[in-house]
Amino acid sequence: MLPPLPSLLYQSNHVVILDKPAGLPVHTGPGGGQSVEDWFPLLSRRKDGPWLAHRLDADTSGCLAIALRKQPLLAMQQAFANKTARKTYWAVVQGGPQAMSGRIDLPLLKTSTKAGWSMQVAEAGAPSATKWRVLGRSETTSWLELELETGRTHQARVHCAAMGWPIIGDALYGTPTSTGLHLLARSLTLPLDNGITATAPPRTDMQPALRACGWDEAL
Repeated sequence: MLPPLPSLLYQSNHVVILDKPAGLPVHTGPGGGQSVEDWFPLLSRRKDGPWLAHRLDADTSGCLAIALRKQPLLAMQQAFANKTARKTYWAVVQGGPQAMSGRIDLPLLKTSTKAGWSMQVAEAGAPSATKWRVLGRSETTSWLELELETGRTHQARVHCAAMGWPIIGDALYGTPTSTGLHLLARSLTLPLDNGITATAPPRTDMQPALRACGWDEAL
């Protein structure tokens, strides 16, 4: 049974930004199962749409934009292509960088084996860049703000792991934990409706690690 519709972080007659829960894919996979698309009938009764304006990894929670009309869908897709849309992520990583900010520029390539597929750093891969900034630290972890200049699959996860600071709970590129992947699509800004900005709160299982790094939910 599909869980209740999550919180709507922004809503208009033609755009919805919802707080996607972790563990739910945006599309139904070949083997079936639940996905964000199962909520579409609750968002619009029109024959056409809704449509996903972009994607999030299944294990990533936070801001996900959905178009209720075709025109805003095209406008959002254009904004992502032109980089006039701004997406920021929060991640809690093991260890962390010594500097306070920087940029990761490592090409990524999808590779497949009998065990499955993953993204790898490879010279033959697609150009991929991530800006990062330290927001807080504990003795063993760091709280990062990430801005993806490109939108490759698993980009934030692979880039952090390649730098030696894998995201907590990343079973594919780091070490799994019982609390899941500590990656949040924190905010999304779109150049529509005189400017749209949505912010997603950290989910419950991320909050202890964030607090250890100095996060205060009251601020």
